[in-house]
Amino acid sequence: MILAAGLGTRLRPLTDRIPKALVEVGGAPVLEHVARRLVEAGVDRLIINTHPHADRIRRFVDERRGFGVEVVFSHEPDRPLDTAGGVRHAVSLFRRDAPFFLHNCDVLSTVNLRALYQAHVAAPDGRIATLAVLDPSPERYLIFDDAGLCGYAPRGGGDAVYVRELRGTELRRDFTGIHVVEPALLDTLTPDAPPSIISHYLRLARSGIRVAHHDQIGVYWTDIGTHEELARARQYHRQGRASTAGA
Repeated sequence: MILAAGLGTRLRPLTDRIPKALVEVGGAPVLEHVARRLVEAGVDRLIINTHPHADRIRRFVDERRGFGVEVVFSHEPDRPLDTAGGVRHAVSLFRRDAPFFLHNCDVLSTVNLRALYQAHVAAPDGRIATLAVLDPSPERYLIFDDAGLCGYAPRGGGDAVYVRELRGTELRRDFTGIHVVEPALLDTLTPDAPPSIISHYLRLARSGIRVAHHDQIGVYWTDIGTHEELARARQYHRQGRASTAGA
């Protein structure tokens, strides 16, 4: 599932005219970059959620012939439902026959998607999700230990928050917005679940469910959510260093 329903408020006035998903970087909209990387990594069906400019996104996907795979849309008519909320809204569209990717539409990276997926399916530890992670920034990180996700850094700074007792070695990592998820997660998205997928993962971790990480240290990664990050991403692609390969 590609999470593409965001308003893109920090990219205004650009996103007053087009959805953030169709903002171009390196000659193609970010949605196309993400979709083609997922397809190259083995994905054969895409769910794309939408809110603003939904018709434009549908037309674009049709023009690209669905990037060569089946595409279904989950429209959020009243407001964006955030990450966990968007997945819950689309629950009926999932096949539930295998683990699946969740990928933020505004994230461009060279994360090794095949390796991430293979690490998830090969793990014998009963994890419900595997998060692609990078080195942490001082003010933004998740905390993992030998049993998986166990804490986070509060937005705006402050002491780390632990949702359960630390087990073994502590590891701090930054989340990329790219993860592989078990279909069982869908059944945990009850009406009282937090709208944010990270908040939901933390709640699951508090109850003893394993949420694991997969290091992607040193890869190219950016979130084009601001004009500054968008400019950096465009410069990176102009220099010809970004890869659209899934492996």
